[in-house]
Amino acid sequence: MLDELIKEYNKLQLKYGDINLDSINFGGCKTNPDICYVFMNPTGRNIAANKEWKGLKAPWIGTKNVWDLFYKLNVIDEELFLKIKSKPGKAWTEEFANEVYKKVASNKIYITNLAKCTQKDARPLPDEIYEKYLELFLREIDIINPKKIILFGNQISTVVLKEKISISKVRKQQFLLNNKYKCYCVYYPVGNGRFNMDKSIEDITYIKENYL
Repeated sequence: MLDELIKEYNKLQLKYGDINLDSINFGGCKTNPDICYVFMNPTGRNIAANKEWKGLKAPWIGTKNVWDLFYKLNVIDEELFLKIKSKPGKAWTEEFANEVYKKVASNKIYITNLAKCTQKDARPLPDEIYEKYLELFLREIDIINPKKIILFGNQISTVVLKEKISISKVRKQQFLLNNKYKCYCVYYPVGNGRFNMDKSIEDITYIKENYL
């Protein structure tokens, strides 16, 4: 069923993304993960967006900073983290990407973006584009059936939950998506939000320890 969603995401790439890049979809544990992490949208820094790349089209392949977060949250171990930090982005291979996401999956974690349309840079997207992906995203969530969902940033939280969210006012609070999925809104931890990574880690650690 996820394969059918990928076909739809690829169509939307032609409408809302850079036509010279591929859509980036999701990766990790695809059956009842403990946590689903939801980011904004991919950029061309993800080398899996290159049309020559035939492996996983998963978030954050060939990047470094977000893996600081996932290391501190025990999504990846120290050995793999050091490999990521020492490896230039262009040196990632399809085999190494598989190794990284095999570890992510083994820890019952699923990583996705709300919008899968890859842009060549980190330009902001309007709510209207994220909303074009919302129905498909909800189908994606129904398929994987996560125990918890972490929504990164004000914009993604607002679009998914359909209410105005300010992270500073809702830290560590629980929301229900479709009266079923437990959601938590957390500071965006990379890019311009990198200075908030420690707060993101604090909140996610609290959520993991205090919410079943």
